[in-house]
This record gives sequence, C-alpha cells and structure tokens, in this order.
Amino acid sequence: MATRREARERALSLCYELEVRGSEVDAAGLLDGLPAPPDAYAVTLVHGVAEHRDELDAILRKYSEHWALERMPLVDRAVLRIGCYELGWEPELPTGVVISEAVELAKQYSTKDSGRFVNGMLGRIAEDLRAGDASGE
Repeated sequence: MATRREARERALSLCYELEVRGSEVDAAGLLDGLPAPPDAYAVTLVHGVAEHRDELDAILRKYSEHWALERMPLVDRAVLRIGCYELGWEPELPTGVVISEAVELAKQYSTKDSGRFVNGMLGRIAEDLRAGDASGE
C-alpha cells in the first residue's frame, strides 16, 4: 500500500496525463489501460478531480488573481485541482497537510515559483472552503 504522499504523486501524474491526452478516467480510458493499478487513494483523487473538474476550475478561477487558468503550467493546474479537491471534498484531511503536500509536489515537478504560487492559492481557498475548521491543520 502506498503512502498518501506517493498516492498524491501518482494522482498528479495521472491527472497530468488526462489533461494532455484529453481522455476519460475509465471506460477504456486512462486507468483501465495501466499496466499496474494505482493505489486506492490515487484513484479516489483522480476520480474526484475528474468528477468535480468544473467546480474545481471555478474555484481556481475565483482565487487566481491575474492568472488565467489556461495560462498556468499544466503541472500547477493538476496540483491545484488535487489540493482543491482535498480541501473541498476530503474534510478529514488536515488543511496544513493538504497545502504542504501540494506545495512539495509543485516544487518537485514544476517551476521554481510554483511552490509559492500553490501555497498562496490553496491558502486563500482553504480560508473559504474550510471557514469552520478552526484547527488550521
């Protein structure tokens, strides 16, 4: 069983691939054609991002000041969608963990400024989506 960090990393690669290919998640799409099935949490993330993509993109557009979603690097968009999905649809996950993991993925796989950008975006999004979560974790 993969760790959540590894599952997020795998979900990032799958979400990126979905975006590049323009394919579907299932129905002879991306997940059905994989030689090794991803961890259950990676599948949850990929399905969640795919099912809620319009909602996620609307949230990202709302908080991306001076940045059109379409102009963001593909990796940043995928990381932000995953993080936004976790903040909005996985309430048991601590806010700080979601943001920290997303920042690390952005730093590792995207541009030198992506970590800071992802941190700022998800921080603002978390304030709105998790307004009732006083723990900040």
